[in-house]
Amino acid sequence: MKYFIIAGEASGDLHGANMVKELNKLDAQAEIECWGGDLMQAEGAKVKKHYKELAFMGIIEVIKNIRTIKKNFKLCRQHILDFNPDVVIFIDYPGFNLRMAKFVHKQNISTLYYISPTVWAWKEKRVNKVRNLIDEMYVILPFEKPFYKKHNIDVKYVGHPLVDAVEDFKSKAISRTDFLSKYDLKEEKIIALLPGSRKQEIRKKLPIMLAATEKYKQYQFVIAGAPAMDKEFYDEVIGNRKVNIIYNDTYNLLNQSYAGLITSGSATLETALFKVPQVVCYKGANLSYQIAKRIVNIKYISLVNLIQDQEIVKELIQNELTVENLQQEFEKLIDEKSRTTMLHNYDALIASCGGVGASKNVAKSVFQFVTKTN
Repeated sequence: MKYFIIAGEASGDLHGANMVKELNKLDAQAEIECWGGDLMQAEGAKVKKHYKELAFMGIIEVIKNIRTIKKNFKLCRQHILDFNPDVVIFIDYPGFNLRMAKFVHKQNISTLYYISPTVWAWKEKRVNKVRNLIDEMYVILPFEKPFYKKHNIDVKYVGHPLVDAVEDFKSKAISRTDFLSKYDLKEEKIIALLPGSRKQEIRKKLPIMLAATEKYKQYQFVIAGAPAMDKEFYDEVIGNRKVNIIYNDTYNLLNQSYAGLITSGSATLETALFKVPQVVCYKGANLSYQIAKRIVNIKYISLVNLIQDQEIVKELIQNELTVENLQQEFEKLIDEKSRTTMLHNYDALIASCGGVGASKNVAKSVFQFVTKTN
């Protein structure tokens, strides 16, 4: 069978690669082309366009690059027509993928979607696009299945692929001794600081994180550096504080950390999967936050709390993210009783995520769909 996959971000490339690996086991004759990255390529998919050429974040950047974006749509359409696949698999990236699904649907090519758009959080009307354009949807969050059922759409819950990614990493992670040696770190317990990946959010959150941790001399604080940010930028934000920065090795950092101060997003779930107690931090531009607050319909901002529908980890959002509040919550992270409670809740969270096997589950569902319809 011929599969065309579209993933527009690093996370999509990771989850796509794991799916491709499992697809190749099920379909020895599989031909796979994609818009993705190095990880999917390593599993045998032919990359027609790298996701790094697709990453336009924010309204202003989208407007500035509108011509390039239009060219990308045209190029993707042509790649699909030239390949003439049996199925197109969309991975997350809804702004691009839902538009492309409309074109693919018109070509009478089967459309499968892996990792649902966050229709349950905002722009709920997009659920109609899913109903009209997508032949089969594979969701990774347990509450998404009942959400879609409410809209009379039957979707398949396959489990969360980050469980697979983290467990696979743990099986081949370096030892603590090697980790400390590699980055010239001390023996003290490590506290991971994940302030985000964009300059604006790092400038807003990292100084607060650093100020809150200054009095805890018994720990060493290590920043997970964003790949796109150079050392000079971090030096400007950090000033004369003594703190280490590690680039492109966040999983090893989390694997060796005692606690973490984590920016909202998928990193909160990854931190939980590594069994690292955490405080979730968010602080953005006030206007953007006020707008988002009015259009986003969710009780929590972290995946940990969203999945369990209760406060497992503390979220310090916008004006609540202060040095004093962060210190108060950090005290709980290093208190044994509080840590034990959070780690116990993490076990329940991992069970809710379906355990290991999401990549196998989605590959099996894709293969069954394709063989049934061809």
